[in-house]
Amino acid sequence: MRYIEDLKDGENIIVHYLCKKKETLKTKSGKNYMSMILGDRTGTISAKAWTLNNDIQNFETGDFIKVEATVVTYVDDLQLNVRKIRKSMEGEYLPADYIPTTDKDVNALYAAVCEMIQSIENTHIGQLLTNIFVENQEIKGAFLQHSAARSMHHSYMGGLCEHTLSVAQICDFLAPRYKFVNRDLLICAALLHDIGKIYELSDFPENDYTDDGKLLGHIYIGNELIGEEVAKIDGFPPALKSLLQHCILSHHGKHEFGSPILPKTMEAMILSYADITDAHVKMVEEALEKGPATSEWAGYNRVLARDLRKSNF
Repeated sequence: MRYIEDLKDGENIIVHYLCKKKETLKTKSGKNYMSMILGDRTGTISAKAWTLNNDIQNFETGDFIKVEATVVTYVDDLQLNVRKIRKSMEGEYLPADYIPTTDKDVNALYAAVCEMIQSIENTHIGQLLTNIFVENQEIKGAFLQHSAARSMHHSYMGGLCEHTLSVAQICDFLAPRYKFVNRDLLICAALLHDIGKIYELSDFPENDYTDDGKLLGHIYIGNELIGEEVAKIDGFPPALKSLLQHCILSHHGKHEFGSPILPKTMEAMILSYADITDAHVKMVEEALEKGPATSEWAGYNRVLARDLRKSNF
């Protein structure tokens, strides 16, 4: 298996990849060509089949395909110029090669989530979290298997649980350092802030946006889920429900980042900063891991809009 992260400019490859996206486009001269996003467990790469002939056989998005191509550099990124494609046959590939997975023990991550739930003193909040993360086996299973994003950060199996726990731990660290913070509310919001992603993103190996993900988004989906679960708990205070849902709706921090409302409470403010901190620091970590071994500089990160460097000296 020749993983995408190991590809070098100029090499010729014959490899099986997962087709994550496929479309037929036209060049400026009006000639048809095929544009694809191919993936394995180490990442994705853009691929182009400029000549559509009998060597480019029929396949669909979501298929495993055998590709003969040359690796080229285009606008500072590697890309594949594809000469031949056919659908892969069973036995020619190992599905595990196409599913990126957290390097952490998911069971240990989940145990830490449960320990945090047990630390909650408010009975209504504790019941809500127990119902969702412990009693609901469908949600629990999806929570442990899903990624936290399609590509930006924690975009691997187990990534959602890893990211959620990290955000909750950051919030738990900050909670006693400021006045007017309700720790139980903050931890609850942190654990639930991305729960909608189990419906926003599809299962691996696809890990792409579902119809509801595209139409509604995880913020709306998560908010609705919380409302439904709160309704099952007798005597759940309406004000507590509103404060919790406010944290969910505002956790992206800004309108332009997808939040319909800005953070207006201490808990919502802390959550929004904890979320972006973990996401951005993880982006840096992943970029440095994938950077060249021969240089301290990992290159330019488009999302963060800066060059990144390891602190070697």
